[in-house]
Amino acid sequence: MMIKQLNSSSLGRRGETKHSLCICTFCSFSFVACPSGFFKPTQRDEPCMQCPINSRTTSEGAMNCICRNGYYRTDSDPLQMPCTTVPSAPQAVISSVNETSVMLEWLPPRDSGGREDVVYNIICKSCGGGRGGCTRCGDNVQFLPRQLGLTETRVYISDLLAHTQYTFEVQAVNGVSDQSPYSPQYSSVNITTNQAAPSTVSIMHQVSRTVDSITLSWSQPDQPNGVILDYELQYYEKDQSEYNSTTIRSQTNTAVIRGLKPGSIYVFQVRARTVAGFGRYSGKLYFQTMTEEEYNTSIQEKLPLIIGSAAAGLVFLIAVVVIIIVCNRRRGFDRGDSEYTDKLQHYTSGHMSPGMKIYIDPFTYEDPNEAVREFAKEIDISCVKIEQVIGAGEFGEVCSGNLKLPGKREMFVAIKTLKSGYTEKQRRDFLSEASIMGQFDHPNVIHLEGVVTKSSPVMIVTEFMENGSLDTFLRQNDGQFTVIQLVGMLRGIASGMKYLADMNYVHRDLAARNILVNSNLVCKVSDFGLSRFLEDDTSDPTYTSALGGKIPIRWTAPEAIQYRKFTSASDVWSYGIVMWEVMSYGERPYWDMTNQDVINAIEQDYRLPPPMDCPSALHQLMLDCWQKDRNNRPKFSQIVNNLDKMIRNPNTLKAMTPLSSGVHLPLLDRSIPDFSTFSSVDEWLDAIKMGQYKENFANSNFSTFDVVSQMTMEDILRVGVTLAGHQKKILNSVQMMRAQMNQIQSVEV
Repeated sequence: MMIKQLNSSSLGRRGETKHSLCICTFCSFSFVACPSGFFKPTQRDEPCMQCPINSRTTSEGAMNCICRNGYYRTDSDPLQMPCTTVPSAPQAVISSVNETSVMLEWLPPRDSGGREDVVYNIICKSCGGGRGGCTRCGDNVQFLPRQLGLTETRVYISDLLAHTQYTFEVQAVNGVSDQSPYSPQYSSVNITTNQAAPSTVSIMHQVSRTVDSITLSWSQPDQPNGVILDYELQYYEKDQSEYNSTTIRSQTNTAVIRGLKPGSIYVFQVRARTVAGFGRYSGKLYFQTMTEEEYNTSIQEKLPLIIGSAAAGLVFLIAVVVIIIVCNRRRGFDRGDSEYTDKLQHYTSGHMSPGMKIYIDPFTYEDPNEAVREFAKEIDISCVKIEQVIGAGEFGEVCSGNLKLPGKREMFVAIKTLKSGYTEKQRRDFLSEASIMGQFDHPNVIHLEGVVTKSSPVMIVTEFMENGSLDTFLRQNDGQFTVIQLVGMLRGIASGMKYLADMNYVHRDLAARNILVNSNLVCKVSDFGLSRFLEDDTSDPTYTSALGGKIPIRWTAPEAIQYRKFTSASDVWSYGIVMWEVMSYGERPYWDMTNQDVINAIEQDYRLPPPMDCPSALHQLMLDCWQKDRNNRPKFSQIVNNLDKMIRNPNTLKAMTPLSSGVHLPLLDRSIPDFSTFSSVDEWLDAIKMGQYKENFANSNFSTFDVVSQMTMEDILRVGVTLAGHQKKILNSVQMMRAQMNQIQSVEV
């Protein structure tokens, strides 16, 4: 086909619009090419169409119009449709929080971009987790009806973490958003979830069974949402109705269910309880008791083992009696009530009386290796794999790694190694820690997995506490916990200390200071040598007590410092200091005072003041622990009971200890800084440990004390302080600053 083009000026009349006339030499038609700004989709003899809005042509005879910059067209859009752009952000996003769920609602964007296919995406970010920023939410968060492509202007979000700050971005997108080089426009909203019941227990398995009992164990909920107080187990016969079920409570994640029928199948469900109440029941699991025939068969199979164990037990008891007699003769009958004999008698009675167990000092053994063999399980070194060094202890390195025992799942552990070139005394002292820890079996006391003594290096293997020491953990999460959560931590520590006190174990040089915390915020007591304290105060010569030996002065009772009188009562004093650390988010007790200043201040009856936002009931309990007369201090059983009452009745924690408003602050009361001693707002922020907001204050023109003292919560939010704990700390300090300024002005007048 050949087409010739003739200029329209030779064909048309003068003054008419010029068009190009195209003639097909082999065809029976001719057509007119469209001018700039017009287009014609085909080459047929049809009228030209003007380019739609936001589009243009680049030459004459165009078959389509090109979208202008910032405007787009989808493949399915007709050519005569205007080019469109991305929508603006949604408007007026509002949130409604209910425990760990939130309903988000919003208005459509002011500008839809010229399209009617606007939908919405939700971006979820978890903020304030101690990592310095926000991270995308995990897959566990649920969105109803969905997270992406919402056509309605609302969404229900559930399964969030309790007491956690979230940012939700509501994006508006349409059919051309994916063609834009820029991210979608969005509006965001910040929320903080409330207290909530724990999530569902996901795993439960059978430990053992008999003809009339089943022993079960289960995992903690993936989202405890606080400290687990106890579990409720519901069970009933498979052929019976759920309405005929029986429930029992367990303080731990195991339970023995007795009084069952032989050979019967039972349905079991478990749920956890926190101060917020019970979570949902787990799924139904079916377990069957033994039949009489199965039980008799198992007894016959185990009979040789039972006889052997009984014989070994008899030999052990005879050996213990012989040891007692020999020791009595060696020391003389007039010293028959010696400490060593007394402990052996306690130990014997502890094994003979069900439920009774007394701590045995490994140093009372003539051969300390015997104590290690008795209280610590030997682990083959092939089962231990060291991953990395995480610290240094008094005797060697502290590592993390994995332990894989035969027939058991691999677990993450902490491994303490004895450095090469050790003396026999160092080896004995090192392993004495295992002899001590191996006697403990409590959920709030760190658990010993075993020792490696037959290979090199010598090792102590314990459970791994992923969040490390409590004081460091609290400093990293300053202001992130509710009072109830902090009380839950204190209750966990007190529970472990009560267990140790009931065993007649006293921390001696260690006091109650070496506290670790696991992933569920359940604090555990650890007895792992003096190295932790020596790292804290090696520069202070007053660390050594009058009677010799190094003592952690800031945590130690006065009678233990002066007379080395370590008792459960001195541990109560130390526990009071730990309480103060928890409520102040890991602040150093007595701040920058020297150890000698601390000793002198305590002797003059000075005590640490209440930390900021500390309920008066908790500070009063601290003061009770710091009674000068040790006989007047509460027992750990009383402390646990008091904390339980506070958890059950949170209203008792609402009354706060009033802050002093005097210009001359009392000695030791450094929780309330005197603003008049600071030359700038930056210095004041550093003093209250909020120095990270210096730039925020400066950019918002809060640069003088006169302006800062008038700040409200709205001002603090506008400055950019989003963490609830930090908001409260700054507001309290501002209010104190205002009170001090008013008092100074009244004095001057």
